[in-house]
Amino acid sequence: MIQINKYTLSNGLRIVHHEDLSTQMVAINIAYNVGARDEDASHTGFAHLFEHLMFCGSLHIPEYDVAIQEAGGENNAWTSNDLTNYYLTLPYPNAEIGFWLESDRMLGLDFEGRGLEVQRQVVMEEFRQRSLNQPYGDLNHLIRNLAYRVHPYKWPTIGLELAHIEKATKEEVKSFFYRFYAPNNAILAVTGRISFQETIRLAEKWFGDIPAREVKIRRLPIEPLQTEQRRKTVERNVPAHMLYMAFKMGGRTDIDYYPSDMLSDLLSNGSSSRLIQRLVKEKKLFSSIDAHIDGSIDPGLFHITGRLAENISFQEAEEAIWQELKNLQENLVEDFELEKIKNKYESQQIFNRMSYLNVATDLAYYELIGDAELINTEVECYRSVSKENIRAVAQKLFAPQNSNIIHYYAKQ
Repeated sequence: MIQINKYTLSNGLRIVHHEDLSTQMVAINIAYNVGARDEDASHTGFAHLFEHLMFCGSLHIPEYDVAIQEAGGENNAWTSNDLTNYYLTLPYPNAEIGFWLESDRMLGLDFEGRGLEVQRQVVMEEFRQRSLNQPYGDLNHLIRNLAYRVHPYKWPTIGLELAHIEKATKEEVKSFFYRFYAPNNAILAVTGRISFQETIRLAEKWFGDIPAREVKIRRLPIEPLQTEQRRKTVERNVPAHMLYMAFKMGGRTDIDYYPSDMLSDLLSNGSSSRLIQRLVKEKKLFSSIDAHIDGSIDPGLFHITGRLAENISFQEAEEAIWQELKNLQENLVEDFELEKIKNKYESQQIFNRMSYLNVATDLAYYELIGDAELINTEVECYRSVSKENIRAVAQKLFAPQNSNIIHYYAKQ
């Protein structure tokens, strides 16, 4: 059981804390409630740009990385469609340096230096490498554009077009920062060898004077119910044909989330999983296959991707997947299959809780989606899923009219 302490500053910054005396380190994790879904369709990639830009100098600290390295620490960040997450670790005698660094870049960035132009080029090059020049790199763009009609999940975190970052003005970038990177739009998670009292003292000292900002209530368009199958065929210079199937599923707090997540593991987690055992090893229809979920806060996608084996047609490959999905809709899973998946989630949690940094990241995320206490109860959420739950969700999830399918041909 993780002991969780909470506190909220007068400017709206929420703090979650867990003391761990087994380590000599402190982790500081800040989750900003802003991701690619908060962007305008004509100005995408901004949240990802800020993942980089936040390290390029703030109002009083010209070089973030130098300060953290001199204090014996490490840091990094990641962005999703839902949030932007920054984290650092430091030896506990230097913990205050982390509060100082994070508070200064929350207060404001140095938009007058070269940081914006440097990081603009970095992000543009990342877009080229991931989405334009890599085999199958455009699949994420293609499937999102096929599956979504109005929700901003229709573009990936890296952005819809390269031009959106290339042409972004300094004023547009500054406006995005002051709209979202605010104390009242963030969660500060602190774990490791630091007391709750010291955490509050340092948070008040370094974050307390940062003014709250006007963060508008998020009102995203609701994706309409999909009522017919959607298909797309493309041809690219890639090594092999790829079949991509995506099904609409509930969001992170939806009642069907846990059965959906477990279905993805039943299908492709490990060499004994259904798709790998039957379609790769036995029937040799695919050279590789995978099932996974987005895990997004709003209703997301359940993905099945398979690289076809040589001389296998799309029709044969797709029919085989549909047959496996039909089996899940018609029959209860075996007891040993379900128990294996549940044991996996429990062992993962035990392993993750051994890392003070993982705990900080999880606390911030769980607090953002509803309540940090979920860190202590989520395994039971998985444990409580029955075979009947699995079958009922499969019947709804894998309906043909709920599917989005891409036949990704390799040029001959």
